[in-house]
Amino acid sequence: MNKIGILGAGTWGTAIAILLSDNGHEVTMWSKLEKEAKDLDESRDNIKNLPGAKLPNQIKITLDLKEACSDKDIIVMAVASPYIRVTAKEASPFIKEGQIIVNVSKGLENGTLLTLADVIKEEIPQAEVTVMSGPSHAEEVSRRIPTTIVVGSSCKKTAQYIQDVFMNEVFRVYTSPDIIGIELGGSLKNVIALAAGVIDGLGLGDNTKAALMTRGMAEISRLGMAMGGYMETFSGLSGMGDLFVTCTSKHSRNRNAGFLIGKGYSMEEVAKKVNQAIEGVNTAKAALTLAKKYNVEMPIVEQINLVLFEGKSPEDAVADLLVRDKRKEYSTLEWN
Repeated sequence: MNKIGILGAGTWGTAIAILLSDNGHEVTMWSKLEKEAKDLDESRDNIKNLPGAKLPNQIKITLDLKEACSDKDIIVMAVASPYIRVTAKEASPFIKEGQIIVNVSKGLENGTLLTLADVIKEEIPQAEVTVMSGPSHAEEVSRRIPTTIVVGSSCKKTAQYIQDVFMNEVFRVYTSPDIIGIELGGSLKNVIALAAGVIDGLGLGDNTKAALMTRGMAEISRLGMAMGGYMETFSGLSGMGDLFVTCTSKHSRNRNAGFLIGKGYSMEEVAKKVNQAIEGVNTAKAALTLAKKYNVEMPIVEQINLVLFEGKSPEDAVADLLVRDKRKEYSTLEWN
């Protein structure tokens, strides 16, 4: 049995808590919000946004960050991406040297353009920071529906340890040394999922959406490899796997937000209707800035930024993508 602290009591943090409790670990879940903590503690069989899930009675819920961080074998970082830095900063005084942290949040930090693992490392330099990502909606993990993900660590032994802690008969865990690739796949797919939702909202067909997803994966891969990631990662669980589920699932907040945008709703209206963090909106600006920094062409990311922040109509964005200059599908493939 391991002692595990989970920072963040949203849907993903709660699903991870259920998974780890099922595996026989001692789980303490922290929330900064008193109402959220109280509701979770009292409504263990009726969890908001996780229908059908049950929170085991042995999971402890706390408002005390020190209690959630102290004397733990693993700490899971599961707060929304805009709150990663402030949470890591507040937690740092309570975290021991060599503490293993598993980041399961997805996104990039605007301004610094850092991945979330690097943000955590800046605020908690004494910790060993790892990442976990893949096609894994909290709504299904919490109901013990078979799921497969990948954990990334610079240390093989640590990756295998986390694999042992998390893995069970319905939650399969693979390992990888490619932390940057895993993080970029997990964060950038949210931007493409927004665009996929727009396609659905406009009422366009399967052909259009399949093309959008495929070319979106090409954009993610180009930027990811320019930043040090590996092509194998982008064709794997945290790349294509996560992109596919986020672009197509009814559970996807980013796809659902894009759908509403395609239907003509304003960003303010979308935020109210979705009523959860829309990570792709926060990541879109950072992705475009990184594309320019690394001189990588990302036309879908560029167009979704114009739609989100500059008032361009979704119809015009799709039209502009289709009339771009002719080119080969892959620049590395040549005729003999």
